[in-house]
Amino acid sequence: MAATIPSFSTSLFTQTKSPTSKSKPHFRSLTITSASKPSIAGRKLRVAVIGGGPAGSSAAEALALGGIETFIFERNPPSVAKPCGGAIPLCMLDEFDIPRELIDRQVTSMRFFSPSNISVDFGKTLKSHEFIAMLRREVLDSFLRSRAVSAGASLISGLVTAIDIPFSPTSPYTIHYTAENNSSRRSLAVDVVIGADGANSRVAKSINAGSYSCAIAFQERIKLPDEKMSYYENLAEIYVGNDVSPDFYAWVFPKCDHVAVGTGTVRSKHDIKLYQRGIIERVGSKIHGGKVIKVEAHPIPEHPRPFRVKGRVALVGDAAGYVTKCSGEGIYFAAKSGRVCGNGVVKASEGGDKMIDECDLMREYLKEWDAKYVNTFRFLDVLQRVFYGSNAGREALVELCGNEYVQRMTFESYLYKKLAQGRVCDDVKLMMNTIGSLVKCKVIHTQMEGLIL
Repeated sequence: MAATIPSFSTSLFTQTKSPTSKSKPHFRSLTITSASKPSIAGRKLRVAVIGGGPAGSSAAEALALGGIETFIFERNPPSVAKPCGGAIPLCMLDEFDIPRELIDRQVTSMRFFSPSNISVDFGKTLKSHEFIAMLRREVLDSFLRSRAVSAGASLISGLVTAIDIPFSPTSPYTIHYTAENNSSRRSLAVDVVIGADGANSRVAKSINAGSYSCAIAFQERIKLPDEKMSYYENLAEIYVGNDVSPDFYAWVFPKCDHVAVGTGTVRSKHDIKLYQRGIIERVGSKIHGGKVIKVEAHPIPEHPRPFRVKGRVALVGDAAGYVTKCSGEGIYFAAKSGRVCGNGVVKASEGGDKMIDECDLMREYLKEWDAKYVNTFRFLDVLQRVFYGSNAGREALVELCGNEYVQRMTFESYLYKKLAQGRVCDDVKLMMNTIGSLVKCKVIHTQMEGLIL
């Protein structure tokens, strides 16, 4: 799932954040030391990437291009997709060389519906060349995985069943797996493991990376008659309210010949089908007569794991917990974390010629990742607590979505994954409008303590 839920105060938050601020939960301070690394005689560093989604494929591609002997494990055939809204930011197309023909729809307008069904069109400030790319995960994942193989990674189709952890700093990790073609049990010894195997990561369990809260996403793909599908030609819809989710949002995202209609929740996972009925009823006649062609459900991490690196094992993507609160965005951060980690291993190992250790992974991957994105994750967590906790807060959120300055700052931050530059006077005005909306919707007294970071 991913949508451009407004992050209208990001500039204020980021600019006022002190580099000496107190460390927050889920992100641990890093103390890193360096030591001489032993050479690997007669071979290259061997790395196993567990999981072939955007995170694993991006990591495997970076590793293979950097001269590392790379193995990528994927249990699902190319046609199997993870349930996902499938929205990616514009910058990802160029940054990850995503061909335009993979895009199903170019969304240029998002319509937000409040609990009382007041709607606001979000997208007035988009330039003529700007859009949100909508695609299917089975298409994107297959493309990225094939590209990693073309770069030199070896694809192993099979299910990883166990990982043996070594006792010495240079002994290998042993990956046990069941091959897809003949169900035979096999094993592979490697120097480094990158876990990109999703929210229920077996790799994370094997290193005791710690538990974390998960939401559940439920989605139905619905094929519509042509005349109804034309309504969603370049339009996505977002719905909020207790009837569709007690702590998140519901969505209608257009695909090539169908729409993806879904919702998510962390607090009331057992009621997810009730909330799905709620979004179907809210959308109403716009999808009436459509045929459900696929039903999907999947866990979504709510925050980064307590440990994302242990020994010579690193977690990326959903396995690490890199899905933003408030917007539910995960595809870009999965691919980005995989690439950062892969490049970090290449750098630390000097192109695969030297062994690496935990300090290398902490320095070249985790420290760089947290420096770039930790504040983004924290801030969106705050927004979700303030605006998604009640229908009153959701009404305030939708009201603020009508502000063109909010829209410009949100889209610039989302589409290009960098801080949008605003004017101080506009930021102050926005802050006053935000407080005014919270007061009017009677959430200021119960929710503003969430702004204390």
